[in-house]
Amino acid sequence: MLPNPTLDQLQVFLTVAETGSFSAASRALNRAQSVISYTIANLESQLEMPLFERSGARQPKLTDAGKAMLEDARRLLSDLEVMRARAKGLKEGLEAEVSVAISVMVPSKAVVQVLREFRDKFPSVALNLAVGELGTVMDMVSSGKASIGIGGAVLKQHDSISAERIGHSFMMPVASRDHPLAKIDRPLTLADVREETQLVVTDASGLTKGRDFNVLSYKTWRVSDIATKHSLIRGGLGWGGLPASLIRDDLKRGSLVHLDLQAYEQGEYPIYAIRRIASPPGPAATWMIEAFSKRLQLCPSHADFTAGLAELSVEELPLAAE
Repeated sequence: MLPNPTLDQLQVFLTVAETGSFSAASRALNRAQSVISYTIANLESQLEMPLFERSGARQPKLTDAGKAMLEDARRLLSDLEVMRARAKGLKEGLEAEVSVAISVMVPSKAVVQVLREFRDKFPSVALNLAVGELGTVMDMVSSGKASIGIGGAVLKQHDSISAERIGHSFMMPVASRDHPLAKIDRPLTLADVREETQLVVTDASGLTKGRDFNVLSYKTWRVSDIATKHSLIRGGLGWGGLPASLIRDDLKRGSLVHLDLQAYEQGEYPIYAIRRIASPPGPAATWMIEAFSKRLQLCPSHADFTAGLAELSVEELPLAAE
């Protein structure tokens, strides 16, 4: 017959191993020492192997088999704690899973900080994370694929969608330091950029179909995502706008150069918390929205960031609660 140890037996086994004695385990568990000894004996009988060396030692010592079984016991009891926490959370209305879509415009350090705190605060809540471009965040929330969205352009007002502004970001026109535009020592004009290749992200959501934003060059290369656009611009294959939070280190190192191009609209890009009105967020999702709002309020304004560039002190500017 296959061994079938109970969770109580495993808890007693783990307590004896961690406290170092049967008597200490009896005190920790508030049980008689005879009950502790009987429980361990039954567990060893089921497993058909000794877990402790008892002869010749004042304190029980784990056998090699006991050491191996101890790791399994820890894992099983840890899984039980997760199950208990999830059951408690569900009973109290806590979500089993939060699905969130986050715009590439949201500073990555803010994302990491919020999700780290989310993991620690809600260990029983599963996370389904998607990162999207342009209208993708709005599309995922509208379609129900994400329960909340952070960022995204609110391109169309929907009675079924709630969009609360919680912060901002902004795009900056840049090129690699070896690009011809970077070598022009004066403010750039439309004529300067018209014949240069501009890299543009194509919105996979379809919400912006037929609409271009800040496309100034006659020649464009269209790519599927910001990461590819970033790599190609750094490689000198064109110029284009990138989120300031993404290129801070590139600007600091000088691998990318900010283009002084007045024709490129560089106003602040609002970041929203987006959700369906019919599906109000639960406790975990509500906490996440508030956490993002706190971080994003610390982002510098476009004017402050640009002033920092002029003073060559980009490293001193905070970006999303750094």
